[in-house]
Amino acid sequence: MADKIRVLLAEDEPSLAFIIKESLETRDFLVSIYGDGEEALAGYRKDSPQILILDVMMPKKDGFTLAKEIRLSDRNTPIIFLTAKSQTSDVVEGFQHGGNDYLKKPFSMEELIVRVHALLNRLELPVNHKEGIAIGQYVFNYTRQSLKFNEEEEQLTHREAEVLLHLYKSRNEVVDKSVLLKELWGDDDFFSGRSLDVFITKLRKKLTKDDKVLIVNSRGYGYKLLC
Repeated sequence: MADKIRVLLAEDEPSLAFIIKESLETRDFLVSIYGDGEEALAGYRKDSPQILILDVMMPKKDGFTLAKEIRLSDRNTPIIFLTAKSQTSDVVEGFQHGGNDYLKKPFSMEELIVRVHALLNRLELPVNHKEGIAIGQYVFNYTRQSLKFNEEEEQLTHREAEVLLHLYKSRNEVVDKSVLLKELWGDDDFFSGRSLDVFITKLRKKLTKDDKVLIVNSRGYGYKLLC
């Protein structure tokens, strides 16, 4: 039998933490619960979890601060934020601190499980993806979240790396914007669409050294990576 996937859950509401733990463990996950940010950071260092589920509002250390500290040494372990906040600025802040996804409370356990699986599936890349893939004269390393041109290497954010990987998988073909949004953001609403546009703009600027590599719009339908 394969080892169970280790999940670190940082949630200060005991009843919600218990429900999440029970729901995930019936799907063969192994969940460790921590009630505040400081305990969760110590637990992260001890448990080496494969995915993190962090409540934003916690005592001692909030979820954003916790994620920021973890990202100083770990750029790859997926992070899902649980938040009662609904402002777009709060969601953007979560991504800036290294989050891969977020769920607004209240949420269904099935939705959480789907998002956990989606993030874990993105880590299952072919070997050549882990070593680095050629995009024109660039070398894109998804695992390290870096983009190298000759000897010059630039770091990507988590979201930039995810967007670029999805465009690369369908390179020279149009990627439906709504499909991309649902895979990475979980929905295709206006605010998610604006966030995607921002990340596309940032990627375009980072790909300007090779004039044969372009990300183009396709008449409002989606995006195409030409390389």
